[in-house]
Amino acid sequence: MQHIDGSEISVAIDLDQGARIASLQWRDLQFVVPYRGAPLTWGWYSMAPWAGRIRDAQIRDSKGTPYQLPNTWFPPHAIHGLAFDASWQEIGKGRSRLELGYPYNGAVVEQTIEVLDNAVRWIIEYEANGVDLPAWLGYHPWFPRQLARGEEAEVNFRAAKQMERGDEVMLTGKFGPLTQEPWDDCFTEVIGVPSITWANAAKVTVESDSPWWVVYTEDEEGVCIEPHTAPPDAQNLGFTGEHYLEALFTFTED
Repeated sequence: MQHIDGSEISVAIDLDQGARIASLQWRDLQFVVPYRGAPLTWGWYSMAPWAGRIRDAQIRDSKGTPYQLPNTWFPPHAIHGLAFDASWQEIGKGRSRLELGYPYNGAVVEQTIEVLDNAVRWIIEYEANGVDLPAWLGYHPWFPRQLARGEEAEVNFRAAKQMERGDEVMLTGKFGPLTQEPWDDCFTEVIGVPSITWANAAKVTVESDSPWWVVYTEDEEGVCIEPHTAPPDAQNLGFTGEHYLEALFTFTED
């Protein structure tokens, strides 16, 4: 377990559980959904070497050769990469490293989590090291709907475009009409700075240059605002994504 303590923020990172943020306390408030029995449903974790779902759990190299990905958590599809349930190696304060397994053998992911006065900077980077497979990155922070005080979480998110959902919650690659919550949806061309507000308690803004965002508000206990470098199922939809992702989470009173 890694621990980083700042003047206002304390973070605990569980290296054996995907190097996820298992606890993030700002002042006297906890901003992480705790363990709920399955690795996809708690903490703040990185998604690499892909983010979101991949149809039929297959990825292809540049020659078109298919490779089978794990489909344990969302069969028959793959979901959220190889990093969220892996054991990472500590390489410095708030820094960790993961050597990926099949079919990304040889590729590496590095993560840096930095605690500032009232903010957390989160960075992940993918190094292919000759692996001829597509990769894109994302964050999956689980924010609790209810803090120790204040009102229930309100997601403040606007975007110009929303990708259409098809069968089994998989994206079609087409843009459809903007919908209202609840969301399990992918957006692009974000308007303003996304945030979550717990009235009379706190507000968290999520700043990132990422071109794609997934927002999830269908859970009774938590909500997610997720920057991505490409949409879920990117290869099958004809998109590519950057191998570097950075986000800043800033905490203020409300």
